[in-house]
Amino acid sequence: MSPVSESHDPHFASPPDAAAPAPDDEPEADINPLAGGIPYREMNLIKPLMGALEHAGYEFCTPVQSAVIPPAMRGKDVIGQAQTGTGKTCAFLVPFLNRWRPHKTKGPIGLVMLPTRELALQVAREAEKLAPSRHFSTIAAYGGTGMQKQLAGFAKGCDLVVGTPGRIIDHLRRGTLTLEHVKYVVLDEADRMLDIGFRPDIEKILRRCPEKRQTLLMSATVPDSIKKLVDRYMVNPLHLNLSPKTLTVDKIRQTYITVEKERKFDLLLKVIEREQPRQCIIFVERKRWADNLLKKMKPLVPGTYAIHGDLTQTLREKIMAAFRTGRVKFLIATDVASRGIDVTGISHVINYDMPNDLENYVHRIGRTGRIGRDGVAIAFVEPEEGDQLTQIENMINRLIEEDRIEGFEAYTPRKRYDIPKMASTVGLDRPEVPVEPEAEKKAVFGKTKKKYSSRL
Repeated sequence: MSPVSESHDPHFASPPDAAAPAPDDEPEADINPLAGGIPYREMNLIKPLMGALEHAGYEFCTPVQSAVIPPAMRGKDVIGQAQTGTGKTCAFLVPFLNRWRPHKTKGPIGLVMLPTRELALQVAREAEKLAPSRHFSTIAAYGGTGMQKQLAGFAKGCDLVVGTPGRIIDHLRRGTLTLEHVKYVVLDEADRMLDIGFRPDIEKILRRCPEKRQTLLMSATVPDSIKKLVDRYMVNPLHLNLSPKTLTVDKIRQTYITVEKERKFDLLLKVIEREQPRQCIIFVERKRWADNLLKKMKPLVPGTYAIHGDLTQTLREKIMAAFRTGRVKFLIATDVASRGIDVTGISHVINYDMPNDLENYVHRIGRTGRIGRDGVAIAFVEPEEGDQLTQIENMINRLIEEDRIEGFEAYTPRKRYDIPKMASTVGLDRPEVPVEPEAEKKAVFGKTKKKYSSRL
């Protein structure tokens, strides 16, 4: 495969320094994600794109954008390793939009693959907002909804396709989508796509794209499974490690509350009463649990809705639109459905259920504290989930503070024998029958060998 900088297509401009491309042996970069970003005006962008950025209110790059955009504009393949909420969408859209030129080819010249419908809609909306021309068109291709709108869009022609691998494969099989003119490919949230089984579809799609293209891969983590994709489908990529040394945003206040399972709902109401969230996402592990919690919560807490994979796409879009405008204040969500929730007004995240996949903890709390804002993340931890809490603390290299709400501590009674009292009662030095006074309460959260246990 050859780098895209060798291409001179009139509808996709060569990189500004194509005559002197950056060396392929450029080392991996380790960027401080908390460093200040540079102004977009210093990026040497085309005037229409600069005007769209200013209209959107984007003046300064986030650190992720400052790191990824310059090499991507030079035509380099880039691996952008960064956590959620750091501005990755603009980081991969701006280089493509800056090099886009009007063209007459029917098929797209840009392709973005991502794991969920919500994320596809979010990225497509961002591309439309930053479009450098009224002739620029984007199609969001995802399942769970009718094909007619997508079919009509492909028949008319488009510049950029943003979609989930499964639906893109559907269109390729139908012959309604061709990738023969694609020059720019992005794998967004690549680790999540592989986690949910999209690898075969991703590889089929990449094999249908031209070899002379530019490829960007954005991911919170870069495990061995992603490295195999990199070796096979990218050319001398520049790896920009934008993940902080600790996996969570420093401005997010993280706490946990120990609680018995049957008292979680009562605790949730108390937390909402105390915290008064501006907007809040409440995470549960399963779709059925989301529905059950909604039935209990909606009569007591106005503005509460649930979102998960069993809802129709139309309903999911309506709920998300209402959440973005603030009409929905409390959103009960599963992990997969939460991908693509990029709402800056979220002040609180509540882990009603602890995640089975530890990395989902980082993705969950990343829904708040977006782009450097303050946020609060509260986890409800059952007594037997002490190991999960410790593993999360080890993963993020940080102790999560304990929070307490009176009356919701997780306790179990322990029998205690009052030896002197029993002996004096029966006239013996040793009691033959134990007498059980009022049970002493002893916290049983976690195990003594765990590092947080000494704090409890």
